Amino acid sequence: MHKAGRQVRFSINPFLAKDEVGFNSFASQPAGEGLSIFFELSVEVAGEVEPATGFVVNVLDIDKNVREFVVPIFAERIRENYRQGKHVGLFEIAELLKSSWGQLADKFGAAKISQLSLSLNPFRRVKINSKDYKMIYFSEKFEFAATHKLWNDEFSDERNFKVFGKCANPTGHGHNYVVEVTIKAPEGEDGLCIGDFERIVDDELIKVVDHRNLNLDVAEFGKTNPTVENIAVFAWNKLAGKFGEVRQNAGLHCVTVWETDKTYCSYYG
Repeated sequence: MHKAGRQVRFSINPFLAKDEVGFNSFASQPAGEGLSIFFELSVEVAGEVEPATGFVVNVLDIDKNVREFVVPIFAERIRENYRQGKHVGLFEIAELLKSSWGQLADKFGAAKISQLSLSLNPFRRVKINSKDYKMIYFSEKFEFAATHKLWNDEFSDERNFKVFGKCANPTGHGHNYVVEVTIKAPEGEDGLCIGDFERIVDDELIKVVDHRNLNLDVAEFGKTNPTVENIAVFAWNKLAGKFGEVRQNAGLHCVTVWETDKTYCSYYG
């Protein structure tokens, strides 16, 4: 079983009857006019590879079907709500994703949709998947800067420098970390307050680690190496069970920590 993914980008101006289709799908198609709303819909399709083509599904078919069947759903809802002054919340967005799923479900032959994810901006997204169709996943990225040193007192100096390399620098070194926190909540009419979500992450995690020496200033790393793996576990422990006030029955799903743009670890508890 393979899973193939495709990002489809499109823009909608809520005040125009329609948008120019445009010719640059890498940026956005429809192109949008003036100050438009930009979306990036990620479609993940699961299936077996077709021997004749080597494809699970032709990604051009994903592009075509999203633009033909999904973009009009978004355009109609957004224009209707904007003109009536209605708020479009996260659970309304999830309903749009479910409507999109329904439109795409039979468009890829034997392959089946496994996940739809909508980026609301470069750092925030809403996702639904086939494993638990009634669960909505919301993710947001945060940043913090910190120093750390990786060292094991039971190793010789030579072994420490061999295992940890530059990370064993005696005076430590710094990273600009990025942490993505994903929570999940069952569908329903109650909203999900992003402000409360951000405040909890900031109070419980970011303020604890930002501009700190992790080895010296964070008690949990007094005897535990602050590797990206251990930082992900630490972040999970700080945040698990804290999101009830964001929405009833909301829970932590995953924490991903990037140490660099090439090195990251995800922890699911």
